[in-house]
Amino acid sequence: MKKICMILALAALSAWPAGAHAHGVIFECWDNGDETVSCQGGYVGGSSAAGVPVVIRDASGAILEELKLDGNSEATFAKPEGTYKVRFEGGEGHIIEIDGANIVQ
Repeated sequence: MKKICMILALAALSAWPAGAHAHGVIFECWDNGDETVSCQGGYVGGSSAAGVPVVIRDASGAILEELKLDGNSEATFAKPEGTYKVRFEGGEGHIIEIDGANIVQ
């Protein structure tokens, strides 16, 4: 599933018109099987996403947690109960949101 999320992100990028983005975004999340979720982000071309905000929201849109990707462009957080979404906020045209239901081991 980890690869499916990345493929979906890349497929979304290919649907954008040429020139609409300077750097494509890659963002993937996976369930670690220990009640935590890890995510990794980056930009097509290899640019780091260190420091990029990642926001976890519940079904109503309320913020559960706000993180920043670390020096390895990764973040790990406690898996929320119920419905949630994880959003990579890399700036205008560089936002990807993953539904928690699609984050599996």
